[in-house]
Amino acid sequence: MTDVTLSSRRNLAPFSAATAALSGEDTMMVDEMVLAAQQWVNATYRSVSGFVPCREDGKTAWSVMYSLTRALQHELGITTLSDNFGPTTMSRITARGGIHSGETNTNIVKIIQCAYWCKGYNAGVINGVYNDTIAATGRMSLDAGVPQSYADPMSAKFVKALLTMDAFVIVAGGSTAVRSIQQWMNQRYIGRRDFYYTPCDGNFSRDVQKSFLRAVQFELGMTDDQATGTFGPGTQSGLRSHPVSTATSGVWASLFTAAMVFNGYGSFSSTFTSELAGQLRTFQRFSELDQSGTGDFATWAQLLVSTGDPNRAGRASDTATPLDGAKARAIHDAGYRVVGRYLDNAAVANPLNKKIQPGELATIFGAGLRVFPIQQYANNSVTAFTYARGRADALRAHDIARGHGFPRGTVIYFAVDYDATQPEIDAYVVPYFRGVATGLAEQGKHYLHGVYGSRNVCSEVTRTTSARWSFVLGMSTGYSGNLGFTLPANWSFNQIQTVTVGSGSGSVSIDKNVQKTGADPGVGSVGGSVGDVRSYVEHVEAVQALAQAWNPSVASRLTMEYLRHPNYTGYTWVSLFGHVDEEFIDHVESTGLQRVKSYTDPFYGIEIDTAHFAASCNALYLQGAPDRGAVNKGDIGGWGGDLCTFYGEWRRDSDSYASGYVYSTQRLAKLDVASTFKLNDLVEDADAFVVGRKLRAGSGSFASLVRQHLLNGGYQRRMSDFWSQRFGTRTGAYDTAMALLTTNDTPVAVPREALIQQTDPGAAPPVLLPDGVLEDFADGFASVLEDIVNLEARR
Repeated sequence: MTDVTLSSRRNLAPFSAATAALSGEDTMMVDEMVLAAQQWVNATYRSVSGFVPCREDGKTAWSVMYSLTRALQHELGITTLSDNFGPTTMSRITARGGIHSGETNTNIVKIIQCAYWCKGYNAGVINGVYNDTIAATGRMSLDAGVPQSYADPMSAKFVKALLTMDAFVIVAGGSTAVRSIQQWMNQRYIGRRDFYYTPCDGNFSRDVQKSFLRAVQFELGMTDDQATGTFGPGTQSGLRSHPVSTATSGVWASLFTAAMVFNGYGSFSSTFTSELAGQLRTFQRFSELDQSGTGDFATWAQLLVSTGDPNRAGRASDTATPLDGAKARAIHDAGYRVVGRYLDNAAVANPLNKKIQPGELATIFGAGLRVFPIQQYANNSVTAFTYARGRADALRAHDIARGHGFPRGTVIYFAVDYDATQPEIDAYVVPYFRGVATGLAEQGKHYLHGVYGSRNVCSEVTRTTSARWSFVLGMSTGYSGNLGFTLPANWSFNQIQTVTVGSGSGSVSIDKNVQKTGADPGVGSVGGSVGDVRSYVEHVEAVQALAQAWNPSVASRLTMEYLRHPNYTGYTWVSLFGHVDEEFIDHVESTGLQRVKSYTDPFYGIEIDTAHFAASCNALYLQGAPDRGAVNKGDIGGWGGDLCTFYGEWRRDSDSYASGYVYSTQRLAKLDVASTFKLNDLVEDADAFVVGRKLRAGSGSFASLVRQHLLNGGYQRRMSDFWSQRFGTRTGAYDTAMALLTTNDTPVAVPREALIQQTDPGAAPPVLLPDGVLEDFADGFASVLEDIVNLEARR
């Protein structure tokens, strides 16, 4: 075929269409030079044994790179061609002294030119003349972070990098901080035997994590044979001798800050700053580590591998072994307080008997343990995951859980027990979990779905199906879904090590789990305090009847005081709203009436804290609601108090979230994000406002209004009623939030600051923030509420 040219393409910047393809973007653009490269390689090598033609569509893809790789192997004299750019290909190029300006094989030069065009670099006319290739090589060298002196000759490693879909320019979703680390690693370590070019696309990935582990091993003094990129005993021993702190600078500070950036914290630097120490404490708190602000071994391990330090203590566990008294006591005596158990056995011939046995839950509770249920059949290959299968598994899990008496709101963890890739997650796992969600919804959302799997599986299933909690399969450190991915925001358990506890008849093998504080506590009893909506309404009516007999003039107030006791009767609540009637509370408790502490909301399927609802309603009833743009103590007792604690949370995390608007839109009123102001809190606040306002207006007793709201459809418009009655418009919500956060009115300002300090003792008062910063936060609050109101209207 003749030489190929496109005279208008003389720029040396990576071509946008090819770059888009390398970044994974779907583009319909046809790149004429990519098409020319595809046509040339197919026409030239189609008859060569072992060559696989690529599609001629003008779009960069792995198939093009594979065809060019096979073509290069043929030119190097290799007879068995492969998509893999392996050691034989490497050695043949090295034996030639690399590919350089003296290259006499014009087809090799054309292959390189074609690869550059497919990579997004202008390599001039595809004519076998090396001169224009030097400039393209220099540009890619700079993008990769290495000196231009690498441009001629091209090393075997460089050619290998060229013939991949790895991007060396930042791509959509990439981070400049991550890219700077990728370039730094290439510049510093490319001379090591087994360190290959790391992509410089700004994305933390499996390959980047493995390259980074090698970098750590190099700095520990390991040889090329020892530096395998795995977190083995040698690496662990070395890191124990390299703690980092504010006294650290140089390469170890660079490595540590790089690991922090990969996990979403801080910035890349050769100095360990006091600001980094604060960000590190946030990471340590999130990861359930001691909040020392120093990079000890446990922190290094948590940054580098999905188990973290597998030898650290864990409060939770799971086991496939049915537990008798001796085994349950052995687990408790070993320091565990929660155990995961399976609802059912696999639907196969002669399955392992791992399901909960009759009477076993009572044995577990009797040993002082809580339990969380797991549902897994044969969920260890992609073929197991379909929408229909997910729905069927959910229906089966619901029936079994109800049979055991698990209370409403219990999270059931559905398993993905294999290393699912992103395409498999998208095509199979997510539809399966949509089926799970449908199946549980069809049964009245009595139970919520959680997900067990790799970090990526948990994050993607949570993002797409609103899984309540994640049970992370951290023990499989080599899973692609654990490499290059951070812990999901809604992690509850992280499985890190298999151990045996107890002895003799009490000996039992368990998986040790780290449990996130404030996440899923497990279930402490069956048939207990979590009731359905009707049970809660009937419970309120029973309390109201007792209050009516006790003192009919204040029966509703007494009912709310009992329901908020003891969670909302501390110093702050007493200072705001006075003491509760302890004698009446003692009277109710003497009757043996069992509290319904929570129920599952009929609209969102989330667990509602009845004490928080009653306290917020009590506050509104006592204080009333002021005009829009003004605030009072009644607001502090409800939505306003939650917004104050959320403000403190934002200031605590401000090193990672400078924008209050972004923080609010990402963390306020979400199902899958641990936060001081979750969707549950907002629902409780909205219900309290709507019911409390009617109660204050004399529209009925507390019990009758609760029944009207929860059983007669009032909850279906709770958000719109709350929005219209308290704020009216987005501007009204913004103005009211700003008033809450800036007023000098003592009855509001004093508890506001106390609530903020509870979340972050060092938080600056809102009025001291720079102009625009607080306004951004208030606007985020208004935006989130408006979106939820609009969503409610569409459902």
